[in-house]
Formats: sequence, structure tokens, C-alpha cells
Amino acid sequence: MKKILLPTDFSDYALNAIFTTIKLYHKIPCDFILLHTYKPDTRNTIGSKSSTRTGMVYDSLHENVMKKLEDTLDTITKVSDNLRHNFSINAVSGDLATTINELIPKHDLDFIVMGTKGATGAKQIFLGSNTVRVLKKIRNCPILAVPEKFNFQSLNKIIFPTEYAKFFSKEQLKPLVTLTELWRAQVLVFHVAQEFKLSEQQKANKEILKNRLGSIHHSFYKVTIHNTVADAIDKFANEKLADMICLVHYNHTFMEKLTQEPVVKKVGFNTKVPLLILPE
Repeated sequence: MKKILLPTDFSDYALNAIFTTIKLYHKIPCDFILLHTYKPDTRNTIGSKSSTRTGMVYDSLHENVMKKLEDTLDTITKVSDNLRHNFSINAVSGDLATTINELIPKHDLDFIVMGTKGATGAKQIFLGSNTVRVLKKIRNCPILAVPEKFNFQSLNKIIFPTEYAKFFSKEQLKPLVTLTELWRAQVLVFHVAQEFKLSEQQKANKEILKNRLGSIHHSFYKVTIHNTVADAIDKFANEKLADMICLVHYNHTFMEKLTQEPVVKKVGFNTKVPLLILPE
């Protein structure tokens, strides 16, 4: 039974991420947890000497959030009647990233899925987004970021950029392998760099990756950087008609040092397909 956390701010893009996840795992038994974190308006509590008054503000806000979660769940169940899927709701007062960190061991979570509102103009940010903070702080659970306008139909091709600088563990690649096997998809591994002479360690890591992917349909490519790593990934994904991009969230990766750019962050801002982030 997969345990998947679905944070929501009750927006359309959050709902789209929820429905994408339901379709993505439609063949697998899942426990889905709808989560909303909230903080009261400080104007309603600052200056109040009454703990009863403060408590009433929190209780009222909690009840309102729970009602919205129930309405969201009602919307979901009207569309999805998959008997393999169970849903629960949770409203928590506090910071989203902190709350998620606490829920990962508590519920033994397998996955976190969040909707992203995307960038507008020259601003490379998720507008009003907690997704960026979660990507930065959560390093012990896979995260799937779903763009707001993404319309999921099927999972045929997954792009997997790598510089082969790190060892790939079985557990680390498990979410990728599970999805690929579930959809009989293919993994397009590509080395994006300015030169492609591999060290002995890189050669060994590449061989390990081949073994990890095993019987999964996979292929290897080389892509030369002309601008930035993020641009190379985006261009390759578009050319190959990819349905998902998968990155490993390493600290100080070779790609980041090579281009002086936070690769995971920039790809997450610009991609038109879901971005799967695997923990280190």
C-alpha cells in the first residue's frame, strides 16, 4: 500500500496535481492524505490577553479548513471511484515544510505530490508557492511537482539527466523504477556536459545504473551544454516528447558546479511536465 501526501492550498493547480496522482497510481492500492497547513491572521491574536480568544480563533480557522478539505474530498470522490484508493484529510497549524518533515516518519510516506503554479514573465519563481521551500527542505522523501496546466494522459517517456558522479542505490531509484514498470515506460538517461570523458568512478556508476534499470526499457544519450543545464534538460525533454523529468537532489552536484546554477530549482520552475525529485 503506497502512502502519498497531497498538500493542497485549495487552488485549481493543487487539484490538478491530485487528479494527476490518482491517474498515475490508478493500478496501485494507495492511502492518500490531503493536507492543508494554516496560520491565523496575527491581527486576530496579537494584543489579545485572553487565551480563550486566541483558542477560539484557532478553532474557527481549523473548522473552516476542515470544511474545505471535506469539500475537496467530495469533489475527488465524485470523479474517482477507484476501490484501490483510500483518502483521509489533515489540517495542521504551522509551516508546510516543517509539517511534512514530521509526517514523513509518522505515516511512513512513500511520496509527496504538489501542484506548481509556474512562472510568469521573467520571474523564475512559483508564484505564492510553498513548493520551492519544500523542495529545499525535504530531502528524505520523493517529491513530484506537477505543473498547473499539465494534462496527464499516460507515462511513456521519463527523462533522467545525470553526470554519473554519484552512486545510485536501489532504494533511491525505487520510485522511478516503480513508475516505469507500472506504465511500461522507457527511461531516457542522458549525460549533459561540456565534455564526455568519464572518470573510472563515473564509468562504474554508469554501469551500476544500467544494472539498476535492469529489464526496464532504457537508453543512453549525450547532450552538450550550449547555455545552461536547465535549458539542455528542457530542450531534450521537448524533443523526446517526455512525460516526466526525474532528477536526484544531490547537494553541490557536478552539474551545479559546472554551470553555477541550482539545476533542480531551475528545471522545476520551467518544465511543462511533472518533475520527479529523488532524495539523495
